Amino acid sequence: MIQIYDRQRKEIYTEEEYGKGALQFLYHTVRGRILLKLFIARPEFSRKRAAYYRSSKSVRDIEPFIKKYHVDMTGYRMGNFRSFNDFFTRKRKVTDSSKTGELVAPADSKLAVYEITDELKLKIKNSVYSVEDILQDKILAEKYQGGMCLVFRLSVDDYHRFHFIDDGRIRRYYKIPGVLHTVRSISERYHVFSANAREVTVMDTAHFGEVTEVDVGALLVGKIHNRKTVSFHKLMEKGYFEYGGSTVVLLMENGVKIDSDICEMSRRGIECKVRIGERIGGN
Repeated sequence: MIQIYDRQRKEIYTEEEYGKGALQFLYHTVRGRILLKLFIARPEFSRKRAAYYRSSKSVRDIEPFIKKYHVDMTGYRMGNFRSFNDFFTRKRKVTDSSKTGELVAPADSKLAVYEITDELKLKIKNSVYSVEDILQDKILAEKYQGGMCLVFRLSVDDYHRFHFIDDGRIRRYYKIPGVLHTVRSISERYHVFSANAREVTVMDTAHFGEVTEVDVGALLVGKIHNRKTVSFHKLMEKGYFEYGGSTVVLLMENGVKIDSDICEMSRRGIECKVRIGERIGGN
């Protein structure tokens, strides 16, 4: 169970990790690791699952999913969805009511913050990364030493579109493909390592200097869709995740101040529930 602090209600609740049983089987048992390597990790498996979620047949999965995970469907009509993926990537209007210089949440999500040090290790979607690992760029990673790392985890009940945190321009954009391989031979202790697909956007922002965003997809199914743009404004939609993708990481230079309740909860190992456009810090 994961502990979450709801900032609006000022209370802590627990969330059961989605697919925890399946993940435990696949990554922490001999049989699961064999299946992962020999069958599930094959491209055909991902293509078939993705095709199903885009098909009209998958509409039947929507209502049970909503009921099981208590998804807020206020403002949506069930008859408008042509597939499960259509439901999962549903769009809503987002308005900006923040003040100039406020740092806002880019997504409905569960947020944890960390100071960036050489020792920092981030557990994201069943993989563990250093900042250099997640960026695959040592020089870029060094720029953020002493700064802050913000990890926004989108769970299945969240809205799966994400937005820009400020006005600015994109300086650089690149993709890192997901991989799965054994650290040792599959016949030797069955060690399996996974690295999720990532899309990295380096941005110059009006109020927070250089910010790098890493959008993290799932290893096997989730797909990331980033909007093609050069300039952007605060809370303009940046992109969305298809089913399976679910984490946004922001790397920010030294000087940004995160709100004290978020920092305190993160120190205690508790994520904070945040909504798109909600204040989470400032200069």
